[in-house]
Amino acid sequence: MFVDQVKIYVKAGDGGNGAVSFRREKYVAAGGPDGGDGGHGGNIVFRVDEGCNTLLAFRYKHKFIAERGGDGKGSKFHGATAEDLVILVPPGTLIKDAESGRIIHDMSEDNGADYLCCKGGRGGWGNRHFATPTRQVPLFAKNGTEGQEKELVLELKMLADVGLIGYPSVGKSSILARISAAKPKIADYHFTTLSPNLGVVRTGGESGFVAADIPGLIEGASEGAGLGHAFLRHIDRCRLLLHIVDISAFEGRDPVEDIKVINRELERYSPELATRPQIIVANKVDALDRELVDIPAFEKFVKKLGCELFYVSAVTGEGIDELIKRTAERLKELPPMKVYEREYDPEDAYVGGGKETTVRRENDTFYLEGEWLKNLMGQINFTDYESLNFFQKVLQRSGVFELLESKGCKDGDTVDVYGFEFDYVK
Repeated sequence: MFVDQVKIYVKAGDGGNGAVSFRREKYVAAGGPDGGDGGHGGNIVFRVDEGCNTLLAFRYKHKFIAERGGDGKGSKFHGATAEDLVILVPPGTLIKDAESGRIIHDMSEDNGADYLCCKGGRGGWGNRHFATPTRQVPLFAKNGTEGQEKELVLELKMLADVGLIGYPSVGKSSILARISAAKPKIADYHFTTLSPNLGVVRTGGESGFVAADIPGLIEGASEGAGLGHAFLRHIDRCRLLLHIVDISAFEGRDPVEDIKVINRELERYSPELATRPQIIVANKVDALDRELVDIPAFEKFVKKLGCELFYVSAVTGEGIDELIKRTAERLKELPPMKVYEREYDPEDAYVGGGKETTVRRENDTFYLEGEWLKNLMGQINFTDYESLNFFQKVLQRSGVFELLESKGCKDGDTVDVYGFEFDYVK
């Protein structure tokens, strides 16, 4: 089964919590705080798997959660940093934001280098960091911060220099099998090919190009008809299109009309794609009956399109070498393969990454909310006076009290911070 678009949920690991600990050792008086820091959570990393050409591995697994960092311990022992969670994807995979549909990263960028999608949370500080001349027994430590999380859409756009397009049963798979080592399924009925096939075409030495056989397009494909609409995305990166037509007219089709229909579907799907250079490949020349096909009219139409024309036979091999040679020459003249620009920065949605604070009022109770406040609550020991004092200073420095007063909070009103309530006093 060919799978080329999936929706997944990814979450980097949370940071480990800092420890509250004091050195207690024989003959060592007033050892002081020695709580170790928490370890960092694991990152979410995407990596290209060169041997894969489908997203089938994601068909039944949609959640990917990295390990959290280890908690700190006494004697200044740090918690373990969690390993990154590596997700393997095929070359050419686009990583998109599920909500907006905007592109986060193209896995063909930088030659398919690893991409860090979600950062793990930082480990929290142990209580040794909070010791001061006036606070010699800190009974609190920092919790680790939360790892980034995201809902993503993975969309595969194959990395092929050349796309073979055309109606079903015009011989696209046969031509791909003839010019490369690919072995697509070939039969004399429509929609034999149910998924794109890739083949490497050798042009001598180490040079060559990659060709993709795109399953048969038909009229209305851009609107969902037939199979072609599901695979049009796979020719988005192609630099050159080989437009295959059945010149034998064995099924009673008009090659001129077929070219018009397919080009119209390309235009409807993507005007930019319709401008890609094409070579018209008239296949099945070995079975050509010139009484059925008006060759001069056909050649006049192709010339009007401004396209080169090659007559070939996938069965006998006639014209195939000339087609390969000219295709390689055209590719040298064309710009490199398309790489999609980033449209969305995951840093914008980093959980806990900002200082945004919201105030919601219900009667005389003011509810403070914000990811940074949620992280702060995990760092406070509400049974310890010094820890509460630290909490109050953080709120004051962050402008929370001014924000409350601007929303109408006055002396005696109740303030709720994620379940912790206190009376507001100026």
